Amino acid sequence: MMSNFLTTLILLAFLGRTVSGAPAARASSGNPPLRGSEDLLGYSASNKLSGDSTGGIKYTLVPGQKEDADDGVYLNFENTENPQPIRGDTGGTDPGRRNSYYDRTNSDKFAPPGTDEGQTINAQWPMGLSHNRLGTDNAGWARQENTNVMPDATKMAGVDMRLEAGAYRELHWHVASEWSLVLNGSCRIQAINENGETFVDDVTEGDVWFFPPGVPHSIQALDSGVEFLLVFDDGSFSEDNTFLASEVFAHNPKSVLAKDLDLPLSAFEDLPEDELYIFPGTPAPKDIEEQNVTTAAGVVPLKQSYSYHFSEQPAHQVAGGSVKIVDPATFPAASNFAAAIVTVQPGGMREIHWHPSSDEWTFFIRGQGRATLFEAPSTATTFDYQAGDVGYFPQSRSHYIENTGDEDLMFLEVLQADLFTDIALGQWIGSTPKQIVADTLKLPESALSKLKSEKQYVVAGSNETSVSER
Repeated sequence: MMSNFLTTLILLAFLGRTVSGAPAARASSGNPPLRGSEDLLGYSASNKLSGDSTGGIKYTLVPGQKEDADDGVYLNFENTENPQPIRGDTGGTDPGRRNSYYDRTNSDKFAPPGTDEGQTINAQWPMGLSHNRLGTDNAGWARQENTNVMPDATKMAGVDMRLEAGAYRELHWHVASEWSLVLNGSCRIQAINENGETFVDDVTEGDVWFFPPGVPHSIQALDSGVEFLLVFDDGSFSEDNTFLASEVFAHNPKSVLAKDLDLPLSAFEDLPEDELYIFPGTPAPKDIEEQNVTTAAGVVPLKQSYSYHFSEQPAHQVAGGSVKIVDPATFPAASNFAAAIVTVQPGGMREIHWHPSSDEWTFFIRGQGRATLFEAPSTATTFDYQAGDVGYFPQSRSHYIENTGDEDLMFLEVLQADLFTDIALGQWIGSTPKQIVADTLKLPESALSKLKSEKQYVVAGSNETSVSER
């Protein structure tokens, strides 16, 4: 019988240890075992500390970074090689490997203002991080934002879609309402409603269209191609769940189709084998009248037109930029969609406001900006936005949008409302008796006399708040 001592030696060797407790020598292959020794537990004089030093980190602070954290000035890390999460006397250095590009473009997440507290909902989603669905034969693409990526954006979802010249977004309809803004290029849209009334129009950059739930429609890009933004009145909406003409034909017996359309079975021999979604097509005729198909019911009445040539509406000019609004007052068909295109000049800001009756779904068209979302009683998060990002601000939560770049910032605000409205912090305070404001906020008389009782929409930048003036 094998001695107990010999048995112990064999077991310890198998576990990777020697009799003395020291780690066993490596296997002959030179490859360490999968698991280490129990000697690595807890304190031991032989434990080795990391030889990598986290001291001596080389970095340069940007203007405003050592100002009081509550001042919350925008920190421009764009040209900073090694940005650090420091605000005034808060934060500290970060020696680790990280995505420095993301830190540079999201400085308010990396080094947030001292006025931020806790964590609000995630009010930001870059469309560039959405999965891109590609059309066939280089016909275009589509990417979307919904509750899969922004769980708290429950009231609205969005799609950014591109069609190359002549390409189609296949004949389809939705359960949700579809509101659209043309971002660039032009396209021809067509539809028929439940009354049998038909519709066709050409829309271009800056124009808007709307299709109610269940109304079938098609979109075809014209000569220059087109990119458009779609907004749906359901945050869980998915482009993958639309009702497509190709699928309707594919999932009904051909005998039923033949009977329904009074056609021979042979007419359906070449039906698409799969959905088309985005695909190339025959260029649309130049003369739109050639596609103005009508029924006995006629065309959709002008008052209920599915398009609105928003591009031709002049913008209302204000101190820091411009605003123009489209809502059911001028576009009746879009009965629950109210929107504004806001332009903010460098240094300017869409004033602090909130919408009492609707969430706000925002799309950043050009430029860069930031916003602080405030939730009662004391939670606030500041987000940085680039062109192509989606912002979401729930009902009655206050926010602003500040231009942090050196070019005009343009964005779209969409509400689920019959009228575009908001309440502005400045107008509220400016129209409240000065004594109440002074007692509550301790503002000096010099400040009280400058408060404005009219809504500003966009305020201009001020030298008094710029870092360079400090």
